Formats: sequence, C-alpha cells, structure tokens
Amino acid sequence: MIRPNLLAWQWSDYGAKHRDRENLLIHIVAVPLFQLATLGLVGAALGRSWAVALIAVGLMVVALVLQGRGHRREAEVPASFDGAGDFVTRFVAEQWITFPRFVLSGAWRANLERARPSR
Repeated sequence: MIRPNLLAWQWSDYGAKHRDRENLLIHIVAVPLFQLATLGLVGAALGRSWAVALIAVGLMVVALVLQGRGHRREAEVPASFDGAGDFVTRFVAEQWITFPRFVLSGAWRANLERARPSR
C-alpha cells in the first residue's frame, strides 16, 4: 500500500527526524550506497549475473541496517510501517527522492551544523 501523498507526508517532518550528527553522517554514506546497489541490481538483472545481484542485494541490506541504526539515535523516530508495501514505498522514496531533496535543499548541511558533535 502506498500512503496517500507519500512524498509530501515524508517531507513534512523529515528535518525533525534527521538531526543527530551521526545519523546525518550515516545517511550521507548509506543513501548513495543504496542507490549504487540498486543500479547494480538492475545491471545484474539485465546482464543475468547472479553474483552481482547477490552483492547488490547485500549492499542494499547494509545501507538499510546502517540507516536503521542511525534512526535509533534520533530524538524523534519515524512513524511505524503499516506493512511490507508501506516499508518498500517509503524506503525507496526516501532513498531516491526525499533524502536527495534534503541534501540539495541545504537542510542536511544546516542540520549537521546545528548538531552537537558526538562525545
């Protein structure tokens, strides 16, 4: 199931849920990792390479796990998922649209500058 107005809903409080310095640093690495792994998976499917596909899926899982750990550091955590469809659509939208928008808008940098350094 896709949430109604998913992108607007996700964007509405995205900055509030991405304020922890380590989470921001995790995301700036993990999101591009997920994107590259996604492209690798598509390439593996087109080239029928099971080995590349397995590596790509493994990297996607690493990116997912890293971001999950980062989100646990946040004072304000994301809303719970309403099932597998909600998880997939929200996660893919975040990786390909919402987080890049967050970076390109300058909000990622602003939140990083406001975040207290870790001890």
